[in-house]
Amino acid sequence: MYVIDIVIFVCWAAFWIYWLAASVGVKSGRTRWGRFAGSRVAIVLVLLLLVRLRFFKGRHTVVTDPLLQGIGLVIVLLGLGLAVWARVYLGRNWGMPMTEKADPELVTTGPYSTIRHPIYSGLILAMIGTAVAVSVYWLIAVAVLGGYFIYSAVMEERYMAGKFPDTYPRYQQETKMLIPYLV
Repeated sequence: MYVIDIVIFVCWAAFWIYWLAASVGVKSGRTRWGRFAGSRVAIVLVLLLLVRLRFFKGRHTVVTDPLLQGIGLVIVLLGLGLAVWARVYLGRNWGMPMTEKADPELVTTGPYSTIRHPIYSGLILAMIGTAVAVSVYWLIAVAVLGGYFIYSAVMEERYMAGKFPDTYPRYQQETKMLIPYLV
């Protein structure tokens, strides 16, 4: 096992511990996917890392280049930092993906001033960084969870457009869904 594996695992673990602790005191809401969806995502990510550490030790799947490991670690930190920054700006409005909150507010400050779904963007970025630093097998997590996040973003946008018919369409025109200035 490489030191970078441990460092990235600790980053993800710290992120998820913060994420679960920060969920205390949020506004009540309903979600289609049930409770503890964030816990399920965390478990999947941890299992992917553990499986990679135990079973995928082949020369072509594990990253051994220190430069790539360093770049990947920076990308992980940037992605997790973006997700935390966005979570702080959401405050009590945060919820599991596709949650319909009681008395929702439209947050358009902080990272939300350029990206409509910066939490999803940050998590996708962190998973890409993990793939760069640790193993190409993380691209499976990027594909699966990235698809889920895009689906969630589309569903949330429909909900927000219905809740804020006067302001949300304009906000959509002024910002990008996942990648600032591009997508």
